[in-house]
Parts: sequence; C-alpha cells; structure tokens
Amino acid sequence: MPLRARTLLGPGPSNPYPEAQVALGQPLLGHLDPEFLRILDETSDRLRQVFGTANRRTLPLSATGSAGMEAAFVNTVGPGDVVVVAVNGLFGQRMVDVAGRCGAEVVAVEHEWGQPVDAARVLDAHPAPKLIAAVHAETSTGVLSDLQPLAAGKGDALLLADCVTSLGGIPVSLDEWGVDLAYSGSQKCLGVAPGLAPFTISDRAWDRRIQKPQSWYLDLGMLGGYAGEAAGSGGRTYHHTAPTGMVVSLHAGLGRILDEGLDAVHARHAEAGRLLHEGLAELGLELFAAEGSRLPELTTVQVPDGVDSAAVRKELLERFDLEIGGGVGAYAATVWRIGLMGPNASPAKVAFVLAALRDVLGR
Repeated sequence: MPLRARTLLGPGPSNPYPEAQVALGQPLLGHLDPEFLRILDETSDRLRQVFGTANRRTLPLSATGSAGMEAAFVNTVGPGDVVVVAVNGLFGQRMVDVAGRCGAEVVAVEHEWGQPVDAARVLDAHPAPKLIAAVHAETSTGVLSDLQPLAAGKGDALLLADCVTSLGGIPVSLDEWGVDLAYSGSQKCLGVAPGLAPFTISDRAWDRRIQKPQSWYLDLGMLGGYAGEAAGSGGRTYHHTAPTGMVVSLHAGLGRILDEGLDAVHARHAEAGRLLHEGLAELGLELFAAEGSRLPELTTVQVPDGVDSAAVRKELLERFDLEIGGGVGAYAATVWRIGLMGPNASPAKVAFVLAALRDVLGR
C-alpha cells in the first residue's frame, strides 16, 4: 500500500532534496566496492566543506545523530574526567546523561529554556575540564548559541558542538571557531533521510582520545581504518557493513547543497525563517525563543491559550498532510516547532504552513 506524501515541517526529519531521494534508488553497492569507497571519500570531503574544517577524520557514522553524540563522548571521556555541559534544552540534557554514563564528573550549567548559552557562566563552571560541550542549534527550543566565545576561553579543554540542526542550514565554521569535535544528522538541513551522523574530530582531540573506548561499534580508532583517515591510503580495514545506499544519498544531498553554494543555501534558510517569523506574528502568535537568538530553520511558537496543541497538529496532518512538531518536556503542550529545513526552506512552504494554521485556528 503506497505511503501518503507528507510535507514534513516538524523538527525532523525533513523532506529530502530530490537528488538525495533519487540516489536511494541507485543500484546497491558493496561496502568494499572500489566505486563505493570513492563515493565515501568524496562524501567525507563534502562534509569537510559544510563543517568548515580540514579535519582528515571526518566521516558519516553509520547511525543517527544521537550516535554521533555518543561517539564524541565515548572516544574522549573516561571515568573521573571533568566535563562541563551547557544545558539550554533537551539535547544539552542528553549530553549530560551520555557523559555521565562514561563515568565523567559532569558539571551541568543550566539555562532557562529558550535562552542562548551564556559562555561566561559555562567557562567559569570549572577551572580545568577535559571537555566543554554545547548545542549550536538547540532543536527543542529553536535557539542559536554562539560557540566562538566558548572556543576563545576553553584553554586546554576540548570543545564539542552538537550541529544536528545547524549543519547545512546556517553557517558552521569549526576550524575558524576553534571547535574540536562536532556531529550532526542527515535528516535535517542536509536534506537526506535519517540514518547517518556526519562526524568530525580534530588532531588535537584525536591525540587525547580514549585508546580503547567502552563502545566497540563507535570506536573511532577502528572506524578510522575504514573511512576518514583511510582515504587515499590504498588499504581499508573492515569494521562493519556500512549503509551504502544511505551514503550514496548523503553524497547526492551534499552535492546539491554545494552546487547551490553554501552562502546561497544559508541565505535561503534565513529568508524562509524571516518570512515565517513575520507571518506568525501577523497571525497573532508569539515566538518562544529569545529575540536575537532565533533559528531560521527551526521556529518555536507558543500555543495560544485555550488551544489544544495535539488537536491542531492532528488536524494539520489529516487535512493537509502537513506535519509540525510539538514541544518537549515541560513545553510539550505549550509550544509548536516548525522546521524549514533543506528543500523546505522556501517561501512556498512558508505560505503553505501559514495558510494551514490560519484555517485550523480560524484566524
């Protein structure tokens, strides 16, 4: 039975770029096929461009973005290591959880949800942490945080950035900023189906890694023999069966972005976000994220008093095949999350979601 075509304007996944969708229908290649390894190496190079890094250990991990987060921690943090985590939403909370499972001494710097990270508070939280972690674009709140002050004041610590919702939608310049590790997901602004976690680690972080991390599957030392640092070496060490079809799709999606040009892609997301923010205000709706720190690709809007959040989302899905997201945690019933990511960052999609909301809300 055919699936219904939905317009995915929630927090992810987004609708894929057509090039990424078509690539999923290409003939399947083996994970050690020379043609696939060429595509894998090109994909890693394209990831370097969108991450803004020259890190040779840059690769798509064979798992979703959450595995990218776990890979970052298990490869750099061990029992007793001090980790400072900026928490201004759900995904900062998850960083705290994962670091704690690695045995780290975790210092969580709590912020009000909807507010950006206060770099001074984070840097003052501990005099000598091994690692500082923050979310660049907090998916749960629609907030952008500036990573550069954290990098400037990190001292000897490593800096880890969650770029799941930012990569491919807003500027990311890891080397320029001084970020040591970062991860993302394929299903948001990169415009590819869920299933891969773009990941990068600097030589500085690599030299301080855990030699035998608790996770076999996410051991970057073993993965590096298959992808990333193995590129051009003439030899590959088998580690796991890579999802070759997904990598081919990511390769195509990244090619689509780079063909358009990163500056143009970022400008397109910025314009779509601006139009949505203005249109929501015209409907009398209030935005949740702090002014001046609002993401263009993921907008959080407060549910009006007396409106059933879940009922509105259900009606949008059933009548318009339109998906928007609810909030999370304490804001599950009081916030909507509207994503304009990848190909959905367009005036047409903005007009569609505003018209549908106007109809359902009777405004």
